[in-house]
Amino acid sequence: MEKGKITVSVVNGIATVNFYHPKSNILPSPLLKELTDAINNLANNKSANVIIIRSEGNKTFCAGASFDELLAIKDYKSGKEFFMGFARLFNAMRKCPKFIIARVHGKAVGGGVGIAASADYTLASSEASVRLSEILLGIGPFVVGPAIERKIGKTAFITMSIDAEWHDAFWAKQNGLYTKVFANNHELDEAVSSLAKKLASYNPEAIEQMKKVFWKGTEDWEELLEERAEISGRLVVSEFTKNYIKAFKGKL
Repeated sequence: MEKGKITVSVVNGIATVNFYHPKSNILPSPLLKELTDAINNLANNKSANVIIIRSEGNKTFCAGASFDELLAIKDYKSGKEFFMGFARLFNAMRKCPKFIIARVHGKAVGGGVGIAASADYTLASSEASVRLSEILLGIGPFVVGPAIERKIGKTAFITMSIDAEWHDAFWAKQNGLYTKVFANNHELDEAVSSLAKKLASYNPEAIEQMKKVFWKGTEDWEELLEERAEISGRLVVSEFTKNYIKAFKGKL
């Protein structure tokens, strides 16, 4: 349980991918790979017509990367591979021929914001604030950047990247990251369920073609996100970044 878990269920054409980690739903590499594998497997599962991504708990949706894992990185190669974990997840979501609904019930940081942005339709609660804190760690939101900028535009992405502070759920909705924001988790769950049931009844071939239209212009992301992972991989092993991560972790 300390390593977290991924659970997948498919009922009446609706696939639900649920992730959990006791440390604010962080995504260490093994859990991240399992989540990516789940999306890739569902992409080829004819019983699944729509996918819901959600996490457990009532507070944090996803706190992003594991600080312990970041501090353990010793060289560029392992640094790049660490960030490639997130790159592979975002690309899996992008290429999946089914609509993906993100259910964001609480705070999202870094990679968690990337998941919200990589989904096709994101519903959130009023508690779902967002933050890109990478610059505080001496790195930068390089791998998550393309997905987030695609959703909220360059100006809002620059704002999130530079000030690195919390932005509430209504700011996220106003800037296009969230489609709708609900007062509480009960209303959120009802909306997610209702939407998923509708989408599950739609023509899968039409949805596949719509996804291609929606994601047109991202065909270079395999190479782009790898280039971004290389930037982060170099930065994460610097003394500057190591000291910043230790200091930042100490404030949590």
